[in-house]
Formats: sequence, C-alpha cells, structure tokens
Amino acid sequence: MNSRCLLLGLIASSWLISGCGNREKAAPDADERSVLRRGLNGEPGSLDPASAADTFSFQVLQDLYEGLTTESVAGDPLPGVASSWNVDASGTQYTFHLRPDAKWSNGAPVTARNFVDAWRRVVDPHQASPIADDLRMIVGAPEIIAGHAAPDTLGVRAATAQDLVVRLSKPAAFFPGILAHSAAFPIYSDAAARSRDPEAWISNGPYVLSQWNPGASVTLTRNSAYWDRGKVAVARVEYRFSSDEAAQYAQYRAGQLDMTDVVPANALPELRSSRPGELVITPYLATAYFGMNLTAAAPTVNTKFRQALSMAIDRRKLVRALGFGQEPAFGFLPPQVWHYSPQAVAWRSLADDARIAAAKRLFGEAGLPAGTVHLRLLYNTNASIKMVALLVAAMWKETLGIETELSAEEYRVFLQTRHDRTRWDVIRLAWIADFNDASSFLDIFRSNSINNDTGFRSEPFDALVDQAANTADPAARESVLENAERVMLDEYPVLPLYHMVSSRLVQPYVRGVHPGLSNRVPSKSIAVLAH
Repeated sequence: MNSRCLLLGLIASSWLISGCGNREKAAPDADERSVLRRGLNGEPGSLDPASAADTFSFQVLQDLYEGLTTESVAGDPLPGVASSWNVDASGTQYTFHLRPDAKWSNGAPVTARNFVDAWRRVVDPHQASPIADDLRMIVGAPEIIAGHAAPDTLGVRAATAQDLVVRLSKPAAFFPGILAHSAAFPIYSDAAARSRDPEAWISNGPYVLSQWNPGASVTLTRNSAYWDRGKVAVARVEYRFSSDEAAQYAQYRAGQLDMTDVVPANALPELRSSRPGELVITPYLATAYFGMNLTAAAPTVNTKFRQALSMAIDRRKLVRALGFGQEPAFGFLPPQVWHYSPQAVAWRSLADDARIAAAKRLFGEAGLPAGTVHLRLLYNTNASIKMVALLVAAMWKETLGIETELSAEEYRVFLQTRHDRTRWDVIRLAWIADFNDASSFLDIFRSNSINNDTGFRSEPFDALVDQAANTADPAARESVLENAERVMLDEYPVLPLYHMVSSRLVQPYVRGVHPGLSNRVPSKSIAVLAH
C-alpha cells in the first residue's frame, strides 16, 4: 500500500542522526554491529511482490528485492537494476538498460525477461494483485486487468537479455518513480516469489530471507550475489513484530531494538525533553481515513448521513490528541503531492458551532432518528488508532446520538476482514502512495479497483480518472484529477481524518535513517557504528 504527507519542521539531517543523553544502553560491541534490530508495528501480509498490499510487507520487500529504479530521500528515481534508461521523443517508449552484474541470490543473472514475467503476473486477473493498478499506464494493462486480454499482450518486451522496452499509453514523466515500488519488482519464478522457505528463497536485493517466525519476526541476511553488496554495511537484519506501540518502546529503551517504526503518543513529552536526537518525525504521503460501507443494507449507504458523520468530526481535536504534527484532512490528497492542488470539502472553514449545526441538520434530513442508529467500526490493533476511534465515537454520540461498537483485529486478520463488508459499517484505513502522483491516491476509488473497500461506484468519477489517464498535457491532467477528487469528496465514500507523519526512534549509534516522503528506510542505507 502507499505513502503521504505532513507538516513538521524537524527534519534536518543532523537532527535526525544526532545522539542525546539519558540512554539506558551503550552502543553495541563490535561483533553486534553487523546486526540491525528493527521494530515493525505489524506482521507482513506477504513477501510476494505481486501480493503485498501493506506497508509492513513493503518495508521488508525493499530489502529483499530491487526494481529497475530505487528512490532518493527526496523521492527522485535513481538507478537500481537498470544502470540507465532513455525515453523516445513521444514520451511513451522507455528502454531500460540492466546492469550486467545484477544477479539473483542463486547467482543467475537478472534479465529483462524476469521483469516481463513479473509484470505480466501482476496484471493477470488470476493473480488478483492489489497493486496491479500501478502498472495501468503500460499499453494493454487496463484490458488485461479487466480480463479482456491475455497477459502476454502487455506492452513490455525483452529486446535483449539486458534491455527492457516498455510502451506507455500516454506520456508519464513519473513512470520511472513507479518502478521503485514492489509492483514492478522482478521475480525469479512464481514458486520462488510465493515461498516462505529460506532454502527455496531467491531474490535480487541486498538481502535474502533467512527465517520467518510467524507472529514474531523475520530475519534477513546479506545477499552475497547482490551487485552493490560493497555498500551493504549490516550483515543481518531482524524485523521484530509488535502491534503494541508501548511494548515496542519498552524494547527500544531496554536496548533490544536499534530502531522502531512507531512512537507512543504518551511518550512524546519525555522524548522531546530528554531524547530529541533519537526522535525522527517526518512528513510523508499518507492519509488516514474512515471508509464507509456503501452496500444497500448498511446505514452508511445514505449520502446525507455520511456527510453528517464527517461534519461531526473535529479533526483539529484529533491531531492535537495525536500530537505528532499530523495535519487535519478535509480532502483525500496530502499537500505534498507533486504537481497537484489538493481539494477540500466546501465546509472546511466553517466555525465549530456552524459545522455541528449543519451535521445535526443533515442527520435529520437523512431520516435516521437519533438513538436508533448503531454503527460497527472496525480497525486494526494499535493504540493511536484506538484512541482516534474512541474520540470519533464520542463525537458522533454527542452530536448525533449514535452508538458505535468498536472492534479491533490483529493486522493480518484485518487485512482479510476489510474486504468483507458484512462485518463493518465503518472501517479505519490509511492510504500510502506507491509513487508521488495524484493518481496513486485517486485510482483506489475506481469502480473496479481491488482497493475500493467501500464499494464506491461513480460513473462521473471513473470517466474523469480515465480522461486524466489519457491526457498528456500536465496542466490539463492536473485539472481533470482535481475535478475527480471533488466528485469523490461530494459523495463521502470515505471520511478523511488527517494527513500522516512517520515517527520512529533511532539509537544514537545507528546512521543512515533518512525517511523521505515515501517513508522508505531501506536497511541497505543503514550502518550500526561504535559510539
């Protein structure tokens, strides 16, 4: 899944890596420096690049695989398996030149054919890949995804073993950036990609799978066949799963983790006072939201009711409670999306009393008498997410007289339940952009998108996103996408809550942790030093 935005002025590189006092644990001994212990706030759903749909999976996948491109901290595409590429005068045909020394972990060369096979697999409807839309701009992809054409008609071919030619339906300057995402990773074979067995594991990134202990951890070891192995400082990476932010924080304080991927909100005051150099908070391309169940049997099928629910939420109160610098979301796209002006609901600037009055009026017009509505709100187990759910439920109760039943599920279970709309009326979700473009956010609302969890259907919206996909002029495309966002917001299939920030703790002896707008921190870039 994807990455998005926030405001915080705490991201100077020296600030990110500096040390501080009051440490419970000294830096590791020399023989420990080849190990990096990373906290992960949930267990990966899959380590198959075509099946992974969550941020925890992608965090591990970016260590195991490498695409044609990688990404700078600023979000710019950099050479990966492709040492270079060129695009023709039309802007629709790219030729990628693969490194001759790029190899799989078994020593076999990485070839252009590996990418052809992997991409055909992603768009094949039998695979039901949740990230197939990332490749939609390649010629033939929409027809293949819809089941109207064979996967081998995709506009990608191996001109030679080391030259990959890709044809796009329209120019897309951001296309090389997409290729750093797992949707575009190569695979050695279908069996290797699906395997959890380290003995059968074959990947082409800086690391290979060494061990997967379900519910506990994933361990990776350095890939001796990786073309850039000389720059991989850490020999072993241990991802330790914990959905409990407080437990992960306790492990960090006890010296059992070198870095976390979350920070408990109640620990912020102490951390900002005594450990500011270990606290890393950065904006990224992500929006947290409530999805509305739009099936006929759900009370949330009523548009006026959905708007009333949205207007009853005090988003500024939510971000004050969260405390990390999140930005209230009155539209779906964050402000950091390149070449785009985020849209917002018309009532964004209403004073609180006017907003509340409008929410009550809309609720009355929806014909759902106070005291008769019961909502089921589903979310994945997480302290901050639970806090927001409780706050919103209290707002709905106070303003609209609605009772809300809260239900929490472990993350891997939640990933499945989210697709079953008989289980929830409202669901807490977050979307993290796969690449920095407005389409990465808006495509999930397409009628046929596998990520359309709410069941939203809008012919005007679909027509606009299709028009944008076929518009070459950047300014005209931007205008069409902005119109699409406004159409979606007017229907309230989702209630945006806040634009997100990433937060983590990093021990003073760890270097190279520089999250960008995509919140990607590859282990390849990290070193564990003496201190």
